[in-house]
Amino acid sequence: MSDYKYGAFAQLGADAVQSAASSGSVPVYIGTAPVNLLGSSDGKVNVPIKIRSLNEAQQLLGHFGDGSKWSKYTLCEAVAAHFANGKGNIGPIYVINVLDPAAHKKDESTTTSLTFVNKRATIVGDDIILSSFALDGKALGTDYTLSYDFNKSTLTVTDISAEGISEPIQATYDEVDHEKITAAEIIGGTDESGNLTGISAVALVYQTCNVVPTHLAAPGWSDQKSVYNALLSASQQINGHWYAFVFADLTIAETTTRAAAKKWKEDNGYTSGFSKVFWPKAKGSDGNVYSLSTLALVEQLRTDAANGDIPFETCGNKTIPITGLYFGEGVKANFDKLQANDLTAAGITTAVYWEGNWRVWGDHTAAYTYGASGDVRYNFDVNIMMLFYIMNSFQKEWGSVIDQPMTVALSQTILNREQEKLDSLVARGALIGNPLVTFDESNNPDADIREGQFVWEISATNTPPLKAATAIVRYTDAGYSVYVNESGGEE
Repeated sequence: MSDYKYGAFAQLGADAVQSAASSGSVPVYIGTAPVNLLGSSDGKVNVPIKIRSLNEAQQLLGHFGDGSKWSKYTLCEAVAAHFANGKGNIGPIYVINVLDPAAHKKDESTTTSLTFVNKRATIVGDDIILSSFALDGKALGTDYTLSYDFNKSTLTVTDISAEGISEPIQATYDEVDHEKITAAEIIGGTDESGNLTGISAVALVYQTCNVVPTHLAAPGWSDQKSVYNALLSASQQINGHWYAFVFADLTIAETTTRAAAKKWKEDNGYTSGFSKVFWPKAKGSDGNVYSLSTLALVEQLRTDAANGDIPFETCGNKTIPITGLYFGEGVKANFDKLQANDLTAAGITTAVYWEGNWRVWGDHTAAYTYGASGDVRYNFDVNIMMLFYIMNSFQKEWGSVIDQPMTVALSQTILNREQEKLDSLVARGALIGNPLVTFDESNNPDADIREGQFVWEISATNTPPLKAATAIVRYTDAGYSVYVNESGGEE
């Protein structure tokens, strides 16, 4: 039964080189959000949530703009990078929060005494589970109300009772236990009720949001090998069909030098051609520390949008709003473009300062190593992203005609339409040469036709990036003749 097919499919074939789709870019971030500080976390755990603005993130997830809290609430980093970006905001994004206040809470409740002044009392903290809050002998909505200020990290309890709360009163609430949120929760799977969780919930994006994921990321977590591998696994044939590209980070805990970063990458197998990997982190112009993978994904989204959501231009050399690189607290280190090229030659994307701006630096996939023989598809990130784009586009377009009679006219319609799309990509500059769609007998033996299985082969060459431009400048003494000519000498 492994060869049985029912639907529209695409697969990455062997190279078609000589010597050597999606309706838009849809980044999906997996991590933790402060949903514990909302009135209810219902519908906010292990489900894809579409975020289009900072205000929407505040309402649907809760949001801290203070980067000191992002190690606990990692999705806040992605929200800030997309919607509080000094260069300009770009979205939407889709997030999957795994923090479940009902499961990830401390074993013992917290009890404190509150004294109301002008009918208000406050509690400072960011781990409070708001839905668990209780005032001794009082009823929420009748005797008091709750409001949380994410800017000040304070919970305000307002006395609305008829008699007033004049004496100190005991408050009880649960708090999040962040140690219970591990890589296993981020990776997820299928729970006892059959629900998808963590990265596995990426499979819910298409059916709940009606979009095809194009990029996957888990900032704050992707430097753990198990999470990186889970992202890669989830990115291939999502729902049995879709393909997404992974943005991940190398750890900065053990990699304060370029040599250490390169060794860590290889030792831990961060070498998939379906991903870009980044090192180190960066200090944002807002003072917060960001994962380079997040900043680069913002710029990839921005670049794709400028190109009609066709991912044929890399995020490499795009400016990012940072003030420098970050290697860890107290670590003094930096490097210039020449040294950065030592990283990019090893398939590590970084950032450099050039012409008054910091820029993403690197257009390779994680599989690239300069001078090594390998699959040329993995030389550049745009190679794979464009192939994924074509594959997703084919499946989206023709999935709706499955079970229609496979007439000769339909086979030609599919052939002509796919060729038309390729020609359009050439006209746009996304592909070069003469990409071709074929419907050949060799790919469609009688045995497969009897099963209603048909194959179109698409060969395409994406437009490579201008990775290096070199001018050869030579000295010549030919210019000396100007003196003789201008002084009236004989010619």
